[in-house]
Amino acid sequence: MRPYELAVGLRYTRARKGSGRNTFISFIALISMAGIALGVAALIVVLSVMNGFQQELRDRILSVAAHVEIRGFPDLADAPAIAAMARRNPHVVGTAPYVTGEAMLSEGDVNRGALLRGVDPAQEDKVEDIASHMRRGSLASLTPGSFNIVLGAELARALGVEVGDSVVAITPQGTVTPAGTLPRLKTFKVSGIFEIGMYEFDSGLALINIDDAEKLYRQPGATGVRLKLDDMFLAPEVSRALQATLPGDVEVRDWTQNHANFFRAVAIEKRVMFIILTLIVAVAAFNIVSAQVMVVTDKRPDIAILRTLGAAPSSVMAIFVIQGALIGLIGTAIGVVSGVALALNIETVVPWIERTFHIQFLDKSVYYISDLPSHLERGDVVTIAVIALALALVATLYPSFRAARVNPAEALRYE
Repeated sequence: MRPYELAVGLRYTRARKGSGRNTFISFIALISMAGIALGVAALIVVLSVMNGFQQELRDRILSVAAHVEIRGFPDLADAPAIAAMARRNPHVVGTAPYVTGEAMLSEGDVNRGALLRGVDPAQEDKVEDIASHMRRGSLASLTPGSFNIVLGAELARALGVEVGDSVVAITPQGTVTPAGTLPRLKTFKVSGIFEIGMYEFDSGLALINIDDAEKLYRQPGATGVRLKLDDMFLAPEVSRALQATLPGDVEVRDWTQNHANFFRAVAIEKRVMFIILTLIVAVAAFNIVSAQVMVVTDKRPDIAILRTLGAAPSSVMAIFVIQGALIGLIGTAIGVVSGVALALNIETVVPWIERTFHIQFLDKSVYYISDLPSHLERGDVVTIAVIALALALVATLYPSFRAARVNPAEALRYE
């Protein structure tokens, strides 16, 4: 085999039969290989699960939140005209006006604060997918003048109401009477209950018809317009373009700004997990150092013979770099294959583990998301493989440098 450095390096990765010392050295190399494979597989699976959670979180948020919102200060002067101007952007595929305000919902002795959003059911389907999260009733029940209300599941549970019951909405805007300023009250009939799976929305959001909301808050028109784009990831770019073309008394905000805390938290967790698991791969990779140092010590006579036959120090160094790099390459390959296979089938493997061992990783009553989502990204796999190979290669440098500095005369003195 040419070059000979590759032939000798590959030979040194295999233990000779009957040699206990060589068998032990190969066992250490095998442990290092297994450690790299385990670390790489764990890193791929964890990052895939974090990507899955991020995607699930984004989908749930955008089922009730628009890609872009146009708001007025305090009101939008001409919502239909603003919506028409927004639709000129080629990436805007749907618009819907809305009225929003705070209210206290009361049923008996129970009071809960909530955000009341007035919507037009006919247009709301163009910008969000809340209809798919309805557990009881329907969004179409929010007809003008009916004063029906659709509640989040946690909000309805806290108030102790079901479809057909009534709740009283108390708004902060007061009504001036001879007896003084009194809070404005209006009774609504519960016509539907939705469940997004996020506590922020399920416990603090209620939907009513936009005409009823204008009457309740005495609004002359919509307070804003919600937009849906053909590509959600273009929201920052589209919002900047709209801000430059729309009148100066409006504010344009996209979903990455309105819910930045959620995605920042997930990104930080993903980054921390990546660092922690990379350290695990690093520990496994640097086990190669101990194995290679033992190999160099054991192969000192062989190194001396190679040197006396004319092998250059760089060739000796290349032999042990090849040997250590091969351990890292095999370990990384096994880890990538097993990690990708597990990440692609985690939705099947996890339920099997739960059924077999009678455990539950995510309690639905606590986490809402009862299944482990997984989204494998090619970029993550490539980055992990490159880092693992780089760490394995770095781990071979010190033992290889020691091998290159072996003195042939001293090594053969007692042979």
